[in-house]
Formats: sequence, structure tokens, C-alpha cells
Amino acid sequence: MTEQAIRRSQAQIPNALTVFRILLIPVFVVLVLRSNQGWTVAGAIIFGVAGATDQVDGWLARRWHVESRFGQLADPLADRLMIDSAVILLWHAGRLPVIALLIILGRDLLLLGGYKFVMERGYDFKVNQIGKAGTWLLYAGLAFILLTEHGTNWPLYVFWSGLALALTAGLLYAARALKVVLAR
Repeated sequence: MTEQAIRRSQAQIPNALTVFRILLIPVFVVLVLRSNQGWTVAGAIIFGVAGATDQVDGWLARRWHVESRFGQLADPLADRLMIDSAVILLWHAGRLPVIALLIILGRDLLLLGGYKFVMERGYDFKVNQIGKAGTWLLYAGLAFILLTEHGTNWPLYVFWSGLALALTAGLLYAARALKVVLAR
């Protein structure tokens, strides 16, 4: 194989991992719906695989310099869909309070609604370290909730820490976006 052919095949791996993560969502949903009040080892494993592929796809894209427009859009969407699914299902199972559901869904609806508006005005969404850390902690907290019995509180502390970081990152994105929009 030529170096160019290898490079072309490498370029597909990060996006394939993102698509794989999206395809895991219905499997995850079925496992949690069949669980015992949100306690599911298999669901936690699927969720953990999704979290791991989130880290790997972005790292590979940056390392190999094969970042794509598709990846920039689909990767955060895959995260939002997986995390939102987990939050909805764990709320339904009585494992998360309604405020967690409202905050996560509200934040993600604002991101989706504001995305097109600010992108048309030249804003470039670059992932920040606070946002990455928040996503890691959200994945970890939700996976730990799936792995522990109902009434175990420590995974909630991990979840709330991740949510606090994710909200902080969202405020930083919003402040930068506002600056870009007002400058135009």
C-alpha cells in the first residue's frame, strides 16, 4: 500500500469510531430498559466503550491530522445523544433527579439551537480542556451509576462534578461566541 492509501484509510478510522458510537446508542437503550432499575453491567460496558471511543477518535484525528467537518459535527453530537440517552433512562429508573435531566437536556438544546446561529457568523467551535474533562466525568459518573445499586451516592458526586465542568465549558463557549457575533 502506498503512503497516500494508508493515509486515506487512516482518515476514515476516527469517523468510523464516531459512527460506531452512534450505533451503540440503541443497544445501550435496550440494555438499560431491560435492566433492574438502571443497574446493568452490560449497559455500563457499552456506555464505557462509547466513552473510550470518544477519546480515541478525537486523539487519532488530531494525531494523524485527519480532522474532518463530519467529525467536528458528528463527534459532539454522538456524545450528546449517548449522554442524553443515559440521563433520560437513569432519570426514568429513579437513579437521577429531574433537575439533572432538565439541566443536561436544556444545555444540549441551547447548544444545538445556538450552533447554527453562531457558525453562520464565523464562530469556530474548538473543544476546550474544561469541556473534555466535563465529558469524561459525565461518562464516568453515568457508567458508575449504571454499575452500582440504587441508593449508592458516590457516583452522583462524579456526575455532578462532570456537569459543573460541562456547564462551565458551555459558559466559556457562549462568552467566546457572543464576542465573535458582536464583533461582526
